[in-house]
Amino acid sequence: MSISDVRVGEGFDVHRFEVEPSGSRRLVLGGCVFDGEPALIGHSDADVPAHAIADALLSAGGLGDLGSHFPDTDPRWEGADSLAILAEVSAMVRADGWSIGNASVALVCERPRIAPRRAEMESNLSTAVGAPVSLTGRRAEGLGAIGRVEGI
Repeated sequence: MSISDVRVGEGFDVHRFEVEPSGSRRLVLGGCVFDGEPALIGHSDADVPAHAIADALLSAGGLGDLGSHFPDTDPRWEGADSLAILAEVSAMVRADGWSIGNASVALVCERPRIAPRRAEMESNLSTAVGAPVSLTGRRAEGLGAIGRVEGI
């Protein structure tokens, strides 16, 4: 393998919290449901780390972005499980001839606390990707919209 055979992609995702709970949505991060926390607004389940990794994989493979493959205007993806989307993206990357060595994602939020569920999220994401995934939790330390707990 030469260095030209290696690609690195970068992904990013952000969703805002529901201001008034709908009752039909739950907060899902890395495939884990966080009961008692406000849900994120999104067309799918709004799983921020799954979306960021999917975008990074598509970027590395030169395959566009998440919105081009799973548009929020398509009713098929309404409420979709983002781990299933991530698994589909991983399969697309592999079908295009690439292998996935690993992925890393930073989850920036004031709440919920990430550390108690980190291993579970990493396991869920790793299973969907088919390669090791590391997840790091970070706080915005009160700065900006994330720091004001408006989103993740």
